[in-house]
Amino acid sequence: MAKALRVLTWTMGIACVAIGFLHILLGNDAMPGIADAGPTVGSFGRFMGAVFAGYGVAWIRAARQAPVPAGTVRWLAAVLLLGGLARVLSIVVDGRPHWFQLVLMAIELGLAPVYLWLADADADADADERARGGAQPTGA
Repeated sequence: MAKALRVLTWTMGIACVAIGFLHILLGNDAMPGIADAGPTVGSFGRFMGAVFAGYGVAWIRAARQAPVPAGTVRWLAAVLLLGGLARVLSIVVDGRPHWFQLVLMAIELGLAPVYLWLADADADADADERARGGAQPTGA
């Protein structure tokens, strides 16, 4: 479980940074269905790309720690879940978006609970290892 958490955390971080920079570079062309949305949406999309890249850096920072901090994973997963729920609200208020947005919503709503479930895995494995007399606590 600890290995799965670490791999998923690294993967999420790298993917978010890459997607964020894609949005910064491509603007409206990065999002299916809004290529002709205009400069206001382009500005907002590029800004949100930068925020998303920063979100990815937070995932990478968590992945680099030993053990992966459960509290940080929970907060980042909660943000992911909130994003998925915001998409649900958008469907209720504005109607069905481009199909790709529905795929992203499914990923967000499906992956967030996985992170919440795995959040303690690395800390638990680290504690078990120390209890067996193996690895020393970080900083020892």
